[in-house]
Amino acid sequence: MSKNKSLMFGMGLLAGVVGGLVAGVLFAPKSGEESRRQIKETACELYEKHSPAIKEAKKQALENVDLMRYKLERQLRKFNNMVKSKKLLKAKELEGMDDYNY
Repeated sequence: MSKNKSLMFGMGLLAGVVGGLVAGVLFAPKSGEESRRQIKETACELYEKHSPAIKEAKKQALENVDLMRYKLERQLRKFNNMVKSKKLLKAKELEGMDDYNY
């Protein structure tokens, strides 16, 4: 769990840095074209510098999504089986009641 917390902290820190850089560039007294060029250059530099961390975070996120999908599908199967067994019990119960009505 400690690794997950440190990964989340690192992602939050990275997002804060990127947000700060973008806000700084946007509020700088430069033309729009120059600001967009600078944002693009900064984003490319950050991506190149942090590419391994970004790829690892993406991989981790996809693994977590797959794990959650598996757990949800398993719970859905359990729920469906429970509903089916309840229906079978109810059908058997009704079948037993029909025997006594004749």
